[in-house]
Amino acid sequence: MTEILHAIGQGLRYPCYIVLLLLMAVAVIEVGFVIYEAAQRAGSDKVNTVELLHAMRSKTPDDIRAMLDDEPFLNRQKLVFSKLLNTADLPEETRLAAAKRMLEGEEDYYHRVVRITDTVAKLGPMFGLLGTLIPLGPGIVALGQGDTVTLSESMNVAFDTTIAGVISAAVASVISHIRKRWYNDDMVSLETLMEAVLEEVTSDVEG
Repeated sequence: MTEILHAIGQGLRYPCYIVLLLLMAVAVIEVGFVIYEAAQRAGSDKVNTVELLHAMRSKTPDDIRAMLDDEPFLNRQKLVFSKLLNTADLPEETRLAAAKRMLEGEEDYYHRVVRITDTVAKLGPMFGLLGTLIPLGPGIVALGQGDTVTLSESMNVAFDTTIAGVISAAVASVISHIRKRWYNDDMVSLETLMEAVLEEVTSDVEG
């Protein structure tokens, strides 16, 4: 039984290393993505939602569309506003259902994006610990045999895998925190503006 467990443990060594490398690669790629995303958001932070809400009062759907297009919103947000305004000729209940579906779609998209780095943040320490423990077995055996070379190699691998797991998890955790703050603000702003658009569209139709 002991030999079987040992074989299983040692057999997991290289798969564990591969997973750690993949986690680090994902973390590095996500750093690039979040930098690109931050650059895209540089202008969207300048949108004054309160002023925009006042400016949209008593405006037609076409006027609102032009106003929203002129604002430095993200492309995803502009697309949502455009789709919402395209429902102006539909019944009110249909417009509300469409708006709800759009909000749910945006929320689902943000969750899927954040889930990537959340997964890396959770798996990094786990596989880092696994990669630490696996080489310690042969290292302890080598210590008992006086083989300091094998012991030092095993310890090096153990420390390297720990560092790889912790770094990938730390980077992913920071990215997730930044994105969650961004996306929460996006959802609040989007929902507020969509409600205002729906009110003005309804008023225009009834008028």
